[in-house]
Amino acid sequence: MDIQKIINQLLHNNIIPSKPTEYKHLSGGTASKVYLLTIGDIKYAVKSNQPQVIKSEVNFLNLYKESNLLPELLFVESSYKYIVYTFINGTANYVRKNKKEMLKLLVQQLLNNYKPVPNDIGWGWADDPADSWQSFLLDEIGEAYEIINSRLVSNDHDFVFDLVQKCSNERRKPFLLHGDCGVHNFIFKDGHLNGVIDPAPVIGDPLYDLIYAFCSSPDDLTKETIDSAVSHLRVKPYENNLFLYNEVIIGLYLRLGTCIKHHPNDFEEYLKAWHYWKDTIKSK
Repeated sequence: MDIQKIINQLLHNNIIPSKPTEYKHLSGGTASKVYLLTIGDIKYAVKSNQPQVIKSEVNFLNLYKESNLLPELLFVESSYKYIVYTFINGTANYVRKNKKEMLKLLVQQLLNNYKPVPNDIGWGWADDPADSWQSFLLDEIGEAYEIINSRLVSNDHDFVFDLVQKCSNERRKPFLLHGDCGVHNFIFKDGHLNGVIDPAPVIGDPLYDLIYAFCSSPDDLTKETIDSAVSHLRVKPYENNLFLYNEVIIGLYLRLGTCIKHHPNDFEEYLKAWHYWKDTIKSK
């Protein structure tokens, strides 16, 4: 990304009022490149990525522009090379304090605003949808299996694959979801959830994003915490807790793969949660 060229384009299009007093590259774990522009007391984020990725993010931000947790989209380059949006003040550091409150705010201020999409456009990644929710999950589980492998016994892998084989589109309504809705993409201010950034949109039901957020940190992975969060969710594609807890097992398995790849120091905590949830399912 040629940030000087982009700054000139933004000035030409009257997106920013003057040249930045400061700009800097923000490091992150995604394939995107992000620059922070500062003009007086106002900050702007400039983000570049592959055009299909940027276009998918633009669609998400436009659809949910009423949510006060999301940044405001200010400019979209005509060929989707980059976007400019408001910078959300706060810190990306998640402090293990009150996951129930965080999930409640997430549900009330974002997930409950999710809107349905047509049934015929597919499921899973919005820029490359699968023909069914099950197909999407099987691909994700397959990738996680390659990473987890011998860290779990073979019966554990079989257990999860069996659960996914039972997943279907029946009872599910497709919504456009954030898709990467975890604490690594949350902004906190004074210890409270203040923003959600970097969507990787997925077509599915809102429960997917909620379980993703629930599993995205290894603290408070309990029935009480997820039950509390789900109690605030408007769209519930299930009739009993066993369905919910099966979905948690699937989400936790996916998180085990992510943990080994990106946060190996958290694995032992996640492994304890894995056994906790297996025992929970067996008791049902």
